[in-house]
Amino acid sequence: MSADTVHEGYAPARRRGLVADSLTMTRRHMAHLVRVPEEAVLYFVLPIMFVLVFGYVFGSGMSVAGGGNYREFLVPGVFAMTMLYGMGASGTAIAVDVRRGVVDRFRSMPIARPALLMGRCTADLLRALVELVVVLVCGLLVGWDWHRGIGLAALALLLVLLLRVAITWIGIYLGLVVRNEEAVGGIVFPLAFPLTAVSNVFTSPELMPGWLGTVSEWNPLSATVTALRDLFGNPGVSGGGWASDNALLLAVAWPVVLTAVFAPLAVRRYQALSR
Repeated sequence: MSADTVHEGYAPARRRGLVADSLTMTRRHMAHLVRVPEEAVLYFVLPIMFVLVFGYVFGSGMSVAGGGNYREFLVPGVFAMTMLYGMGASGTAIAVDVRRGVVDRFRSMPIARPALLMGRCTADLLRALVELVVVLVCGLLVGWDWHRGIGLAALALLLVLLLRVAITWIGIYLGLVVRNEEAVGGIVFPLAFPLTAVSNVFTSPELMPGWLGTVSEWNPLSATVTALRDLFGNPGVSGGGWASDNALLLAVAWPVVLTAVFAPLAVRRYQALSR
């Protein structure tokens, strides 16, 4: 058998090994979620609280640029915000594995090295699907709905998952750098809260002071939220600057750019852990 033939068979075998090992790591992460249900409950209850508190407690005093029901305006923002706060779960899980030496043990085993990170990313996407269902059901119960057909609604949910991929890689990188789950939790909220506050999740950029409205329009979170409102047919989509008029483009571009930056950083950091 020639060397070329061996090499041609080796590459597919390595790919199959990576897929199989990544699925094994995904099952490990999902099993942890089942063993620690209180963690799952916390992340699944959080979006419900956002909808109820902001939709009913604060909603009566909020207005929507161009008019419309505030809860229909709010729910697309909660979809995106739920993905953002998933950063804490990703970073904390990786930090726990690093601190307990789990990462070193896996690296010493005959498994594909990227499998742990790929498994974490896949598990987060699966959990994100459950979170989307929770927000979807909660939104329908409070009077939200999509008005432009199931196809555009499905596209909107794909945009949410695309954002989650980028958020997951940021969380993984943060967990690998900090390596302490408590510190990760202490960093995520101060990072996520202002990003959420200076966005169009709770109020329209048109109702903000001029410079703050511009910052809000270019916020990566705002791009996804505006695109969701447009695809769902919800209120709050109004012409403004270039960012608002091209929200769908930015809703794809921002997550792709963030993933292209943080995924390689996370992989390099992971490879350097034991050096």
